[in-house]
Amino acid sequence: MNEIILDARNLVTEIHQRRGWLRVVDDVSFNVGRGEIVGLVGESGCGKSMTAFSLMQLFPTPAARVASGQIIFENRDLLKLAPNELRRVRGAQIAMIFQDPATFLDPLMTLGDQIAEPLRAHNFAGDVRARTRDLVEQMGLPDPDLIARRYPHQVSGGQKQRALIASAMSCAPKLLIADEPTTALDVTVQAQILDLMRDLRAQTGAAILLITHDLGVIAEMCDRVYVMYAGKIVEANTTRELFRAPRHPYTQGLLRSTVSLESATTELFAIPGTVPNLNELPRGCRFAPRCPIANAQCAHEPPFVADETRAVACWNVERAMASEIWKLDVGR
Repeated sequence: MNEIILDARNLVTEIHQRRGWLRVVDDVSFNVGRGEIVGLVGESGCGKSMTAFSLMQLFPTPAARVASGQIIFENRDLLKLAPNELRRVRGAQIAMIFQDPATFLDPLMTLGDQIAEPLRAHNFAGDVRARTRDLVEQMGLPDPDLIARRYPHQVSGGQKQRALIASAMSCAPKLLIADEPTTALDVTVQAQILDLMRDLRAQTGAAILLITHDLGVIAEMCDRVYVMYAGKIVEANTTRELFRAPRHPYTQGLLRSTVSLESATTELFAIPGTVPNLNELPRGCRFAPRCPIANAQCAHEPPFVADETRAVACWNVERAMASEIWKLDVGR
């Protein structure tokens, strides 16, 4: 494994509500190596985006907080930094591509000004205008000078996303957090954005934490994968091994749900049930109510996950891997 650049340890994030504090990220540990692309995958509502917001300590609501844990970035715990020290890290050393560029781009600023904003905020020593033009060209956008003068409503969704990536990469960060970077884009533009991210990794050596629910993107992009469910990591492995031999029933169900051109099946599969309400979590394994091989131990004892590269949170790993536990008629 490459040298670890980011190491999140026992991370707990909470949101305040009338009943008290609700854990949306619960004792999560993972790491990212220098120059590595690591995937964080799971269904909507499992805590992926809140994990990303926790790393940046930029939450969509003031009711959220990081309650405990460590976020070690280049041998410094980000949770212990003063606000002004953290601001020097954000945008310069760690940058984030948000899920919806239309939401995070300022409609009253030109794309050029928004790409240049991190450069000015971090006192870029060179020519800001020239650097901005270089970034626009690097993103593969046509007519850099014209694009830089346009406002977000004057460009396409794919061009908005490229502008957001250019802004994130402007200060050459060492870690790029990409939260569903291809959502709402057509498949052609998706492929272009993923190619662009791979090129940026190759050119700059930046590590990437890629957050998505799309297993196809994970397979194409990532070196390692963490699978998240109901606020917890349930499996971690290299991408090759995870797809070759998934060990957690949830991971197996996710892979079973994908559609492949090589598959001869005429029916679609979906994991029965839904992600549990975080206010009403099962006592034991959080996936137990949806799992076809759950037993009494699963219902009453939370499975333990060792903090290692090949981790799995399941009491019945051998049984899960011994046979096909998911059938097309499950839940009917």
